[in-house]
Formats: sequence, structure tokens, C-alpha cells
Amino acid sequence: MLRILQTRVAVAAAVTLRICAASPLSVTKMALTQVSSTKCFEGYQKVYEHESSELKCKMRFGIYLPPKAESVKCPVLYWLSGLTCTEQNFITKAASQQAAAEHGIVIVAPDTSPRGCNVQGEDDSWDFGTGAGFYVNATEDPWKTNYRMHAYITEELPRLIDANFSVNPEKMSIFGHSMGGHGALICALKNPGKYKSVSALAPICNPVQCPWGQKAFTGYLGPDKSKWEPYDATCLVGTYSGPLLDILIDQGKDDQFLAAGQLLPDNFIAACTNKKIPVVFRLQEGYDHSYYFICTFVGDHIKHHAKYLNP
Repeated sequence: MLRILQTRVAVAAAVTLRICAASPLSVTKMALTQVSSTKCFEGYQKVYEHESSELKCKMRFGIYLPPKAESVKCPVLYWLSGLTCTEQNFITKAASQQAAAEHGIVIVAPDTSPRGCNVQGEDDSWDFGTGAGFYVNATEDPWKTNYRMHAYITEELPRLIDANFSVNPEKMSIFGHSMGGHGALICALKNPGKYKSVSALAPICNPVQCPWGQKAFTGYLGPDKSKWEPYDATCLVGTYSGPLLDILIDQGKDDQFLAAGQLLPDNFIAACTNKKIPVVFRLQEGYDHSYYFICTFVGDHIKHHAKYLNP
């Protein structure tokens, strides 16, 4: 009996899809497949899967819908994760849902790279390829067809979220950690006015000068370093001419990657000071690079964005 019922539900879903196919908006709304839904602080933490036109593969993202989203359109805050992460790391480890519920903010947490594209070499190392998209649009073979994370984050994903969820597309902000902190900063600086606010935890601030960035940019963008600078937050600050950004950065003082010269926040702060762009940099005693650090300060970051996202 259960099998028969499941079959009938599947057939009904297929029929609904065919009926809706005539409407472009309906096609957009039917493009999502819900993977999971869990009640949390009176809202819902969900995960969805969809076919990405930019990345030419299936992608997943987490989305927290606060209770307020049941009645009104809410502002939306995009989180970008770091190296090796999927959409799961932030939604299960960061403890962000309570603050999101309190401030009535939708939080979207996408994956960090294309998945399953069968690009030669994509699984050869942990800091390049799968789980390490670096939020750039690759220009080099064999990466340029699939590895277009910047376009996915700033264009395709917001269109998908705006069409399918109770969000206000005029109120959007972005934040992230490590590689994702780099991604958040460049998304805001490369798209003036698109995001109301930006913040980062332990971001890779000057990738053209650090081993992680040099490896990724050489692979994705080629050897010409002039093509790297449009994806480097420290370089972008020097030419930024958009609306004033109030940037918040938290950095663990005992972060092993800070000591290894991978993050280089001093370079970014100096560039912001020279350009008179406000940045609050907090060096947190005793904290490392982990999600223990992130969950300690994520509430502060959501509160920072709430100042600009809520009336």
C-alpha cells in the first residue's frame, strides 16, 4: 500500500511539473528540490538542491527561514563558507539560527564549489578544485566551464532565492569565513550598492600575496597577475567608489593560518585606512580558525547586518 501511495505522489508531482511548465515563473519555482526541513527557533532550517545554469551541475544550499518569514518579506543575508566546506558546515556548527530568528533575517548558505563535474584534477588537493571555488569566475581550461562561483553567488543564487522565498531583494547583505570571508569582501567591493553591509571572520584578505590565493588564482585565472587583482579585496579597496561600506572583521589571535601568512588582514586594513573606508577589526585573544571561533561571534555579525537590513 505504501509503495502504491508513493507512486501516486510521484506521478502527481510529475503532472504538476508538466502543467506549470508553460509559465516561466512557475518553472523557476519548480526548479528546487527540498532535501531537508527542520524546525529551529520557531523557524525552519532547510536544504534545497537545484540545477545550476552557471556551474552546469546540481548545487545545494541551506536556508534558514525565521518565523517572521511566514507573514512578511524578510531581508536576506548570504553566508560564504571556507575551504573544504559544503552547505552543511555553517548550518550545523555556527549556531546562527537564534540570532537570525530574533532579527527576522533569512540566511542563505551555499556550497563552496561545483560538485561532480568530472573536471580533471578537481579532487587532487584540499585547497583547490572541489570545495575550493574561491568565489571567482575561472577563465582557464579546464575550470572555466564550471568554476563560476562569483556569478553563481552574485547573480544566479539571488534570483533563485528572490523567486522562491519570502525575501526582500532590496535588502541583501553578505558575510563569510576564511575563503568565504574573501568571497564576501570581493562580492561587496565588486558590486557597489548590491549589498547593504559586509562582514567577515578570519578572511583571506590579500590572496595575490598568500600561498592559498596564488595557487588558486594561477589555476583558475592563469599566470597573468593583473587578472588576479579584480578578485583581491585589498586591491579592490584602492579603486572602490561605491556607497560607503561599514566593514566588520573578527580575527582569532591564535589562528594558525594568520601566523602562516595566509590571511594578511593588516594589508587590507592599511588599504581601507588609505581610502577612508570604515573597517572595525577585532583581534580576538585565544581564538583559532575553527567553528568554535565562528559560533562565538556570529551573533555579533548578524546584529551588525541587522542595523542595515532592518528599518
